[in-house]
Amino acid sequence: MSDAEIIEVAGREVKITSPERVVFPRTGHTKLDLVRFYAAVGEGALRGVADRPLVLKRFVHGVDEEPFFQKRAPAKRPAWIEVAELRYPSGRSAEEVVGRDLAAVLWTVNLGCVDLNPHPVRVPDLDHPDELRIDLDPVPGVAWDEIVDVAFLARDVLGEHGLTAWPKTSGSRGFHVYARITPGWTFPQLRKAAEAVAREIESRAPGLATSHWWKEERQGVFVDFNQNARDRTVASAYSVRPTGLVSTPLRWEEVRGCRPEAFSLATVPARFAAEGDPWAEMDSAAAEGSLDSLLALAKEQGPRPKAPKGTGRRQPTMPLIEIARAETKNEALVGLDRWKARHPEVAALLEPADILVDSMRGRSSAWTRIRINLQHVPESERPAQEALEVDYDPWKR
Repeated sequence: MSDAEIIEVAGREVKITSPERVVFPRTGHTKLDLVRFYAAVGEGALRGVADRPLVLKRFVHGVDEEPFFQKRAPAKRPAWIEVAELRYPSGRSAEEVVGRDLAAVLWTVNLGCVDLNPHPVRVPDLDHPDELRIDLDPVPGVAWDEIVDVAFLARDVLGEHGLTAWPKTSGSRGFHVYARITPGWTFPQLRKAAEAVAREIESRAPGLATSHWWKEERQGVFVDFNQNARDRTVASAYSVRPTGLVSTPLRWEEVRGCRPEAFSLATVPARFAAEGDPWAEMDSAAAEGSLDSLLALAKEQGPRPKAPKGTGRRQPTMPLIEIARAETKNEALVGLDRWKARHPEVAALLEPADILVDSMRGRSSAWTRIRINLQHVPESERPAQEALEVDYDPWKR
């Protein structure tokens, strides 16, 4: 096993350390395989991150272990790695790596990044986004065809308001629909426009789509508009996900018949070589991408209901209990199994969507929370909140 390999790309030399280290244990794909993937789809991958600051999501021990998130660019980096300072709503700031060229992309892969997570802004204007992102997130039990139906509704709503919709698989359970805009709006305006899209989709398909922020109230496909907030990122086009699947740009005429498992680290390079990038003309669509019409729609829709006066926040409307807060998803699921073993009669009454598994952000890494919605359990049979099966403190240093 070689200690390092030099890749020449974009006129630079990128050192790949431990190239034979297995990143995907289930398939055996290595770090070098991942580097070669991004090199093969480089034009398309770069289109998704070019000139954008990146949050580094580092799987330093492979995809079966939890990643950690790194906003600040490593102090030790090549002179040609550019950075840009982003300011967050918290008041903090971070100098983040800019996806200037394919060499920068491969350098982040060497750090342990599997998927690429760019902000919807480009250097030098970091206050005005140029991309609206709709993330379709199905609750457990929702069929793929239903997710696709919601994707077409998103396309229709965006098109009716003057925006060109660009579809891609997420590389996970959901689906993404993007629209390029001229960078003349603020992040609050972008989020408001995306929320208007979500609420309009929900009004057209109330049993199929939801814009409800609270997970326990969702049914069908959640149209996640909050991915347009200043501090959020989404896996970009041609990102390889921890599943081994790829977030793959599509043409609308192929969306109805597509299956997410068809687009993988092993299959997408050949597709890219044969068919090119369906998003090749995406940048040209930004020239007339205005949010004015969607912001007018938001005004027509009016504000959402607010929390009861004096509470400071919305109160839960569903009977929820918390099961686990764990450093890893596997630990949390083991805790869930223990709880089910103690409450088999209750567990038998739960629907798939009643088990709420949340990936949460700690100081620098993800952690997992599991809650249970007891809505399908008769009130007299609902167990009380117990001590957590796993009680991890993500904020403890």
